[in-house]
Amino acid sequence: MRANVHHLIEQRAQSDPTAPALTVKKQTVDYWQLWRRTHGAAAGLRRIGVTSGQRVAVYLDKRVETVAALFGASVAGGVFVPVNHVLRPAQVGHIVADCAATVLVTSAQRLALLGEQLANCLSLEHVIVVGAGAAQDDTPHHWVVHSWAELCAPEQAAVPVSGAIDHDIAAIFYTSGSTGQPKGVVLSHRNLIAGAESVAQYLQNSVDDVILAVLPLSFDAGFSQLTTAFSAGAHVVLMDYLLPADVPRLCAEHRVTGLTCVPPLWIQIVAQQWPPEATTSMRYFASTGGRMPKPTLDRLRALFPAASPYLMYGLTEAFRSTYLDPAEVDRRPDSIGKAIPNARIVVLRPDGSVCDPGEEGELVHRGALVALGYWNDPVRTAERFKPIADRGMNWRATELAVWSGDTVFADEDGYLYFVGRADEMIKTSGYRVSPAEIEDVVYATGRVRDTVAFGVADEDLGQRIHLVVTPAVPGRFDAPALIAELVKRVPRYMIPSSVSVCDDIPRSPNGKFDRARLREELGP
Repeated sequence: MRANVHHLIEQRAQSDPTAPALTVKKQTVDYWQLWRRTHGAAAGLRRIGVTSGQRVAVYLDKRVETVAALFGASVAGGVFVPVNHVLRPAQVGHIVADCAATVLVTSAQRLALLGEQLANCLSLEHVIVVGAGAAQDDTPHHWVVHSWAELCAPEQAAVPVSGAIDHDIAAIFYTSGSTGQPKGVVLSHRNLIAGAESVAQYLQNSVDDVILAVLPLSFDAGFSQLTTAFSAGAHVVLMDYLLPADVPRLCAEHRVTGLTCVPPLWIQIVAQQWPPEATTSMRYFASTGGRMPKPTLDRLRALFPAASPYLMYGLTEAFRSTYLDPAEVDRRPDSIGKAIPNARIVVLRPDGSVCDPGEEGELVHRGALVALGYWNDPVRTAERFKPIADRGMNWRATELAVWSGDTVFADEDGYLYFVGRADEMIKTSGYRVSPAEIEDVVYATGRVRDTVAFGVADEDLGQRIHLVVTPAVPGRFDAPALIAELVKRVPRYMIPSSVSVCDDIPRSPNGKFDRARLREELGP
């Protein structure tokens, strides 16, 4: 029985110990070696006093030690908090302080940059340094520094059973909102295991798969590359995304069979040179974290003609919600599909009643993947995690579902279509306009590589539409020609009133377009 998320590794170490589990650069460890290192990390954490429910923040690039620290915190009974390795010190300090972490696992180089920020993290008691030891620092601080190599050696003593059950807290994932500081989404062991098994089921993952983990492990879809693979006994190749050309190189080197990215990364990756040895082994490619532009999807299907395309929708508060069966991609390329296994998705009106086919409403997710709430934030938890009426089942206790904040509609066959986020919808000239709808048309002109649309306050219109683009051909862009094409394709109220050209549209740490930053920096 898989009651805790670390059981995904433990059970594979018992059933198939010599199968490759992780590869980082030139280093590969099998499932037995990974379990020994995970167990060693747990022993080290218990030795310095980590007990049930204490938070262990992990701020590292992708290494075997990173994975061992995350799952080792689970073995020790703690709660792991993955921190994106590209975050700045102030952001890291906020996360460590907000979740009241008692332990931070990081590198000497990163620790040197964090000193001032960590001074305000009064809960922090221990810092574990991976790699070369921390430089000598005579400045007094309230935490003790340990060496990973000495504290977390695989030969450490046995770890007492944590006693955690599947409903207990396993992890806190911090996700950025449109405003304010990142909020921590609290996930149970059940959430992580149910999500891994569900995704592995519809992706048909097996021991023969080699999965390239491009997305950050602090992103729920990135961490899913680990849990989904471990659930099926697959092999994960870890990659810190820097250059898009590295993706086809690693796919060729390791004969990758599965690759999941967010659309902005796919746009970059598909433009690279792909040798035949990088494409022939690909069994599936998947997209999550936003709508995939159809021109990009078409190029990917031409690049990987034998691979199955999976278009997915999810949110950190419920891991994954829907996927589109590859057999339906030609008939419904704009759909986000139907509920994943072991999830129930409904489209509701504000009063909680179910929308009719074709009627727009809010996507609401119920079932085993619904998170426990936001860390230490009962107000926002109550706004997003709310009861759902279960008609005909009045004897049941109240069930909380996650109300996504996303507007969708379902067709007559139950397939769902994304319209937009409630906080991103543009209200102009009395109309509600989805940024994605405008962006799809702009992509279809072939004049841009990237584009983002958003609303700007306007006294007469309510909001006017501003468009940010990266030209398809660097240095060559004709904004009037683009507008002229849009006039032929969409109603007048959907035409952008202004266009900004950006050589490289800023992205969030998870690889998505950073709309909030665009509004601040590029909005007129």
